[in-house]
Amino acid sequence: MRTVFISLILICFLNGKTVGQESPLSNYIEEGLDNNLVLQQKNLSLQRAMNALQVAKSMYLPAIDLDVAYTHAKGGRSINLPVGDMLNPVYNTLNALTQSQAFPQIQNETINFLPQNYYDAKVRTIVPLINTDITHNKQIKTDAVRLQESEVGIYKRELIKEIKEAYYQYLSALQVEGIYESSLDLAHEGLRANQKLLDAGKGLPAYIVRAKAEIAQIESQRAEAEKNIKNSALYFNALLNRAADAFIERDSTLFLEQNQSLQDGSEIDVSQREELLAIQAGIAMQESVLQMNKQYLVPKVSGFLDLGSQAEGLKFNQDSRYFMVGLTLSMPLFQGNRNRLKMEETKIDLAESWNRKAQAEQQLRVAAQAARNDVLAALKNYEKSKVQLEAASTYQRLIQRGYREGVNSYIETIDARNQYTSAKLSVNLSQLQVLAALAKLERESATFQIP
Repeated sequence: MRTVFISLILICFLNGKTVGQESPLSNYIEEGLDNNLVLQQKNLSLQRAMNALQVAKSMYLPAIDLDVAYTHAKGGRSINLPVGDMLNPVYNTLNALTQSQAFPQIQNETINFLPQNYYDAKVRTIVPLINTDITHNKQIKTDAVRLQESEVGIYKRELIKEIKEAYYQYLSALQVEGIYESSLDLAHEGLRANQKLLDAGKGLPAYIVRAKAEIAQIESQRAEAEKNIKNSALYFNALLNRAADAFIERDSTLFLEQNQSLQDGSEIDVSQREELLAIQAGIAMQESVLQMNKQYLVPKVSGFLDLGSQAEGLKFNQDSRYFMVGLTLSMPLFQGNRNRLKMEETKIDLAESWNRKAQAEQQLRVAAQAARNDVLAALKNYEKSKVQLEAASTYQRLIQRGYREGVNSYIETIDARNQYTSAKLSVNLSQLQVLAALAKLERESATFQIP
């Protein structure tokens, strides 16, 4: 078959599913989206933005507050009222005329400006009647939520790509270890064969030394492969926020061969990339700020209602109770052209954002096309590596048979085995490159359906 993995990979990886049932990789992706620490932090930021939006919406509702004030003072400024001096002569005359004491004498009064044993308790209700800032602020917070959602989506896609690449790397490392294990078995078999020939007087001691050196080299390579397995498993489990030694299930279906064509030269649509949506949300926020700045001359009108009681001596009766209603209006008259300058600054920010969006669209489009080219190149390299592996396998069998028949030397068998091992490693690396290239293409084209 000339096209390897493509149908399965296009269906499984570009659509995020496996054929028939969910693969271990799909479960690991879901686990990573649930448990990744960085993603959890970004979700918290999203919740904060959504809470800020709810606060902005609540600004339309009335605000009701309870205000209670109690004061008691002595001294300070005062005013003298000579009521006794003014009224006592009159009272004396009236008492003389009536031959009674019906009009007693009164003292002059001194009244302090500061109240004594005085309270004022009220419930104040304030309702915004005209305030364009509230509407614009709500829209800004709405766009802020969209921006944060896009940021979460960006990291999710990047995390999915990282999880896939780490999983492929782990499976590839396991295959490399298996290749070295197989090569080591062949090397041991070669050592036993040469030892038998030497014991029978037909072999050479140099072949024994060479066989042992080959075994030592392969064991060193196997140790390196074991280290790579541990490191790749460590990184993979860290992405999923799991224990470092957590078991990783293997998925053998990733390397199945299917038939599908990827020779589509049409331009990949990147308009729904979260990066562009984030920039668009930022532009919408700036446009709302600009509209808010343009309406700075619109007056802000609020209505208020006070229901309360105030009196000295903590009295509460019909005379102490009161209500008050009113309107407040606020609008700027002169602020040194600050509002006009703010509008100009926002317009410049908008122009920069539109330019940044155009640049991002161009870069994302180029990156998507390059990712598709990488997939096609990786598939071609894989096909070539398969041909090389088939040739190396045939060559190794012929040399091994020739060595048993005395036609080829032992050195030639070692060379044939090395070529065969290198060819298998090349196939393994090509498989990894195909899977990694497809994960990158999926990331650049944003085709994975994020749950």
